[in-house]
Amino acid sequence: MLENLFNLVKQYAGDAITNNPSIPNERNDEAVSGAADSIAGGLQGALANGNIKDILSMFSGNQDVSQNNVTQNIQGGFIDNLVGKFGLDRSQAGGIAASLIPMVLQNLVSKTNDPNDNSFDLQGILNNFSGGKTSGFDISGLMNKFKGGAFDRDGDGDTDLQDVAAMLKGGGVPGGGVMDAVKGLFN
Repeated sequence: MLENLFNLVKQYAGDAITNNPSIPNERNDEAVSGAADSIAGGLQGALANGNIKDILSMFSGNQDVSQNNVTQNIQGGFIDNLVGKFGLDRSQAGGIAASLIPMVLQNLVSKTNDPNDNSFDLQGILNNFSGGKTSGFDISGLMNKFKGGAFDRDGDGDTDLQDVAAMLKGGGVPGGGVMDAVKGLFN
């Protein structure tokens, strides 16, 4: 899945990275990797912090991806990456992040929701970035319920979404984390 994410970013990196004179051509893959790293880390961080609602909102297709809190956090991480690794000023890095990250995430959402495209699936994404904590959940059923509003099957007064968020809080990818896994693709 991480390789698919890298390839998705690379597919849309055109003007933001590949044709950008501020990023040397020999470092284009490093910048693409930084964007993929930021997306993976942002999704993992959102799950670890119990922000399942923002993730499900993004993947439901009911919200402009660029307005989602997870997208904003991912952009911030990518800006920091560009400033730190490429010496770009924050304004320039912000422009790159704003043009690339929402477009990649929108395409990730589209691919995830397309029954004819098996390059990404929401269950796999959530399992990967929660360290397997979502493997027992019926994610498609959860998405259907999410689209329809809050629900509480166990009768504890919390929506099932709150119950899921509480279980995921503090989750992560075992064995070094997403960043190490993404970096491993390019060594």
